[in-house]
Amino acid sequence: MSKPLLSLALAASTVALTSGVFAPSAMAQEVQRGFLPVAGDVYRFRNNFHFSMVVVTDAGVVVVDPINADAATWLKGNLSEITDKPITHLIYSHSHLDHASGGAALEASNVIAQANAPTAIDGVAPTQRFDDTMVFEHGGKTIELTYLGPGHGEDLIAVVVRPENVAFITDVAAPKRLPFRTMPSSSPDAWVEQAKKANTLDFEVFAPAHGPMGVKADLDDVITYMETMRAEVLEGIKSGASLADIQDVVLMEDYSDWLNYDTWRTQNVQGWYDFLVK
Repeated sequence: MSKPLLSLALAASTVALTSGVFAPSAMAQEVQRGFLPVAGDVYRFRNNFHFSMVVVTDAGVVVVDPINADAATWLKGNLSEITDKPITHLIYSHSHLDHASGGAALEASNVIAQANAPTAIDGVAPTQRFDDTMVFEHGGKTIELTYLGPGHGEDLIAVVVRPENVAFITDVAAPKRLPFRTMPSSSPDAWVEQAKKANTLDFEVFAPAHGPMGVKADLDDVITYMETMRAEVLEGIKSGASLADIQDVVLMEDYSDWLNYDTWRTQNVQGWYDFLVK
């Protein structure tokens, strides 16, 4: 993807997040929904603060995550805005229901999930499962699935689409956005390891399930943020400081322009503190 095109896509993502600008059909909805171009035939589908990925191919459409039943119904009903192709594949990034419910509405004949996923995800049984990696060709696109290991969920994967070189990564990292609150459902260390596994992949454009789009270097920045905070919180614990004192000291000011800095920084500190004092 050329730098001008990438800059345009990043700008479109930022505008959509800050102003809610979409096609009239999306603006009419109480929930903000719409398709945002990423690169080539890859789009993000927005449902308020959640995003899924839509890949248009010559042989049909691949969707990563239905989000929920209302979102999936809207996606299917408005897909003609970007293509006349049918949905052929549904891929689950993981089975947490804030991303994975409502899949039946998409009516995909091919449903793919990691081997640790439940037998059925909100009533939809995967037709294909894989352990560590899976690669398939579909309508001129190559879809690469990689298991990120245990952590935030036991079945979390990253999805890379070629030739666009776009990576869709859910929950464990997002460009210039703090990790979610206290990093629940696993240890913060496990989140870092999942982010590091994603960072071994070859991609250019970082399309997250939350927040604005970015580039691969943004994943490095998230890992650095996490590891720096871990070290500073641990230093505070060893000095005998209380959680409140550590929250007052570990300011991470280099990241003050990131999304949710004012609301989630202290919660990130608490997440590390609770984990490290065990």
